[in-house]
Amino acid sequence: MEIRALNTVDVNEIIDTFLLAFNDYYIKMPQDKQYYKDRWASANVDFSHSFGMFDSNKLVGFIINAIDTRFGIKMAYNTGTGVIPNYRNQRIVKSIYEVAIPKLRETGIIKSTLEVITKNEKAIKAYERVGFKVIKEYLCFQGNIKSRDSQNYTINEITVNKINWNSIINQEMYSWDFQKETILKREYTLCQVKKDGRVESYFILNTKQKYVAQFEVLINQEIAWKNVFAAMKQKSNEVKIINVDKRLEKKIKH
Repeated sequence: MEIRALNTVDVNEIIDTFLLAFNDYYIKMPQDKQYYKDRWASANVDFSHSFGMFDSNKLVGFIINAIDTRFGIKMAYNTGTGVIPNYRNQRIVKSIYEVAIPKLRETGIIKSTLEVITKNEKAIKAYERVGFKVIKEYLCFQGNIKSRDSQNYTINEITVNKINWNSIINQEMYSWDFQKETILKREYTLCQVKKDGRVESYFILNTKQKYVAQFEVLINQEIAWKNVFAAMKQKSNEVKIINVDKRLEKKIKH
């Protein structure tokens, strides 16, 4: 078997291998190939910096890296790691990283990150053997927003390419897929929740996929928390709020 970059492999083959590797995953993965093409493009996936294990030209394991400069640091974000069933328990991920990390360093990348479901203890141990450390914990929420009392708020929609990102708090708390660089490449709208002419909160929503990429309350009052969820419900009753930093206790509480 050999390890090489994925930039010479057809993206459809990569997706087929990805879906086979994740067929028995904890959550059901989308089956639409266009979903992955769009998601990887918006995350800035670079297949020349992504690597696979091949057995006689058959892709059997992979690490798909997005490459970007974020918060002033050039980094790689592992947006997908997998090994197809018949090739597991051979430490393929560790072998790929042993090749990948020196190559990433050669191109000036100084940090590599990834996300993993916390109950996937086997994967966590594999990443720790490579040298990764847990530095953040995220919580995920999905469902219908419960009715909440609200008081005379208005919603002001802004396209995300017109946002003054320097004025938006807690940007370092968001995961790769919900940081501004990714958001700007997806179909998101920012909704300001205003009361008495003052912006008290905001949320960034993709109504098609029902994702709330970001939301923050700028005035820490109970009514502001109620209003932001009431405003979200007005735009989409069902939402997915993915990767909420565990340190944001007030957000999680509400």
